[in-house]
Amino acid sequence: MGDSAQSTPFKKVSRQDSIRNLKDVLARYGVAIGGVSVIIAIVLIFFYLFYVVFPLLKPADSALRGQYAIPGGAGNTLHLAVEEQGELAARYMKDGQLIFFDVRSGEVRETRQLVKEGAVTSSAQGNLDGFNALGMDNGQAYLVKHSYRVSYPNDRRTLTPRLEYPYGEDGLVLDEDGRAINQLAVRDGEERLLFATGLADGTLQLVSFNKESSFLDEDEVTLTREVTTLDHYDLNVDYLLLDPDQRWLYVAGRSGELLQYDLRDIEEPVLTSRVRLTQRNIELTSLEFLVGGISLLAGGSDGKITQWFSFRDENNDYKLTRIRGFEEQRSPILDITTEHRRKGFIAADAQGNFAIYHTTAQRLVLDQTASDKRLLTLAISPRSDTLLAEDEQGQAYHWHIDNEHPEVSWHALWEKVHYEGYAEPQHIWQSSSASNDFEPKMSLTPLSFGTLKAAFYAMIFAVPLAIMGAIFTAYFMAPRMRQVVKPTIEIMEALPTVILGFLAGLWLAPAIELHLPGIFSLLLFLPIGVLLFAYAWTHAPYALRRWVPEGWEAALLVPVIILITWFGLAMSLPLEQLLFDGDMRGWLVNDLGIGFDQRNSLVVGLAMGFAVIPTIFSIAEDALFSVPKHLTFGSLALGASRWQTLYRVVILTASPGIFSAVMIGLGRAVGETMIVLMATGNTPVMDFSIFQGMRTLSANIAVEMPESEVDSTHYRVLFLAALVLFMFTFFFNTVAEIVRQRLRKKYSSL
Repeated sequence: MGDSAQSTPFKKVSRQDSIRNLKDVLARYGVAIGGVSVIIAIVLIFFYLFYVVFPLLKPADSALRGQYAIPGGAGNTLHLAVEEQGELAARYMKDGQLIFFDVRSGEVRETRQLVKEGAVTSSAQGNLDGFNALGMDNGQAYLVKHSYRVSYPNDRRTLTPRLEYPYGEDGLVLDEDGRAINQLAVRDGEERLLFATGLADGTLQLVSFNKESSFLDEDEVTLTREVTTLDHYDLNVDYLLLDPDQRWLYVAGRSGELLQYDLRDIEEPVLTSRVRLTQRNIELTSLEFLVGGISLLAGGSDGKITQWFSFRDENNDYKLTRIRGFEEQRSPILDITTEHRRKGFIAADAQGNFAIYHTTAQRLVLDQTASDKRLLTLAISPRSDTLLAEDEQGQAYHWHIDNEHPEVSWHALWEKVHYEGYAEPQHIWQSSSASNDFEPKMSLTPLSFGTLKAAFYAMIFAVPLAIMGAIFTAYFMAPRMRQVVKPTIEIMEALPTVILGFLAGLWLAPAIELHLPGIFSLLLFLPIGVLLFAYAWTHAPYALRRWVPEGWEAALLVPVIILITWFGLAMSLPLEQLLFDGDMRGWLVNDLGIGFDQRNSLVVGLAMGFAVIPTIFSIAEDALFSVPKHLTFGSLALGASRWQTLYRVVILTASPGIFSAVMIGLGRAVGETMIVLMATGNTPVMDFSIFQGMRTLSANIAVEMPESEVDSTHYRVLFLAALVLFMFTFFFNTVAEIVRQRLRKKYSSL
């Protein structure tokens, strides 16, 4: 009995040890599995982002799908066009015929005779929807428009070519004297149909047909003809171009000289620029508009291609300027065709090569040899996936082009780009527009700048308050007061950031604008007021000071801070009236040239600071409070004061935790979305001014991702922005951990 009774406690202890050991094992493996799972999740997120972004890095590719003799014979092409699906092509010919044929096989589908009499001496493409003009040797011009009707007989998709004569089948008389039209340009607008003609005797004319609709029938249009003769300053005219808005006329010769006319007053055009598109002794061999009609593409006999467009100079005058060049080809450029919906173009040269370029990305996308003969004509489908090329022997080559994301390059994403219409290269994010003529601007630099700017101002506000508050709470504050203050601040972290952003945008931003002088006066009044109160308290009678227990002094500052804040805001309007004549915002803008946005960096810094303070405070306070007491007591016992102990022992020992708190707060600020989305103007500008807003990577993703087309360049660039944001946070966290470990190793011996 005695032995049995004595063995029971030992069995009970052994069972408890077993349970404890089991719990330790489960906890160890649970923590390990959790940590590994977090790492796996982060790696999977990274690889998914990279998976979506990777197609941006893939080079363009091409594949020859067919070769055949082009219908209608060699050397007879005026213009080639390929329909959207890349199934049918239209060939305008010098004998006045239009041939529709199968792109893949060359089989003729239909042939139409476009002109009734006379010989075709010139042609012009009105726009990208099949509108074309043929100039004749008798001074007339035929306007035709080809299109395609889609039908499904027997559930089979069928394309049927269609031909329209928008202004009649008899043609329009451009020159009453019957002179041959050797050069021709045409643009059709709502109010007028405009031609530019170079006649056989060297005369350069503008022929305008003003439109007047019938009062009874809007479809019945009467054309009124007006002719203006232009002085082309003895330039041998070989190229004529009219922009889509009928604002500019470009006249050029093979010598490389170009004249630019302003057509705002059609009766008295003004010569605004005379430039040389090529170097001397280099012949101009091709001249075309980039999509949108803003930029000119000039190809020379040396194989170089240059891009030109106009912008206003410092005198507010338009100036035609060379923007960039493409020098990858080495033989004369014989034809340039532009993509229908992107700022890209294809150039054919005398060695039988074609090269695909993108202007905004400023890069060669693809270089391909198509023939051992000279390529004379190119045509690209509206989807930019089917290319048709014709060489000098009448051979047609059908190429499939895989070129999904030509807009992306290091230059376009991170460097300054000279966009159309801008006076100088800039960093701009403007990803979409309602028009296909728009030039996408997808620079990630202003978004990255905005991300760091928002984090910078948030940390300037949050770090001093959070760290100093943590020091006082952990080291000086009474325990009972700490039990109230610390949980209260930590509860602030549970506030939804959307609420903070809502309050910042709708209440804080207008309040700051209204009391701007008072806000800045608080930067002076608050420190001075707090220091004066502290000085007065330390010199107050002991009988008064003993009523406040040690560690509760901070409670006395609350009414002081409230009073100073009220005083500063109350003085805002008198100060503004006294110092800035009642308008500080106007003084900033007009006198200092500093722009002011109501939802600016100051608002973001305050709002994000409130969001970040609880994180930094909680971690830093725990690190300071966890400093071993024997270090503190030992320092005090050796004669150090509390302040000496604080900055020579406590802060150094807790420095790894304090640094981690700051870096975690920085990571939170970098990744914040809703506050910067609602509290700023979301303008992607690169201005470090505290009075300007910004757009961050995270806010940009939140705004534009729902509207982006899946798998488009815009969509993938947004994922690239997410990858950049991921790398930002990974970099900061890695640096934080390295520094934390070094601090921990350095001060672990204290």
